[in-house]
Amino acid sequence: MTKIIGLTGGIGSGKTTVAKMFMANGIPVYIADEEAKKIMDSKEIILQIENVFGAEVVSNKKIDRVKLSKIVFNNPEKLEQLNKIVHPAVQKHFKDWLKNHTTVPFVIKEAAILFETGGHKHCDKVITVVAPQLLRIERVILRDKSDKDSVLHRINNQWSDEKKILLSDFVIENVDLEKTTKQVDDILKVLNKI
Repeated sequence: MTKIIGLTGGIGSGKTTVAKMFMANGIPVYIADEEAKKIMDSKEIILQIENVFGAEVVSNKKIDRVKLSKIVFNNPEKLEQLNKIVHPAVQKHFKDWLKNHTTVPFVIKEAAILFETGGHKHCDKVITVVAPQLLRIERVILRDKSDKDSVLHRINNQWSDEKKILLSDFVIENVDLEKTTKQVDDILKVLNKI
């Protein structure tokens, strides 16, 4: 039975960098955020989002992510409505993906809000990636060309690192790439024995 290893971390922690390190070691990695974006482009999901959020969030038969973000990121109820549409579809997609990876001992499921959605309950082990808040803010500003206030708002909408760490089996402090690589190697040694 293929084990599911959850990989999570707050925005700007560098969980995608860590996910790529696992991929480089030949481990199949499912990146939930990327898959969710693809799923949100499907006609069925676009229709559901349009029904809940109105026609103004759809332009050229695609979701206008900027408009939708403005609606959901300042309104926890709206964010929950969106999650109720997208997350079940992502879950189904992951289950189908997993069927193609039955010969490996484990896969990595990378998800930004693994704990917030209860996804950690379906994982055999969980890895949380952490980094100092100032570094996370710098990374996101560089990556998304956003401002400090909007990054802080997104950080505050996610569980704190402390809360995630309590429920995690492994914690990777992602500040220095060389040290992060070593931490990934050490975790792989443990995972290869389970």
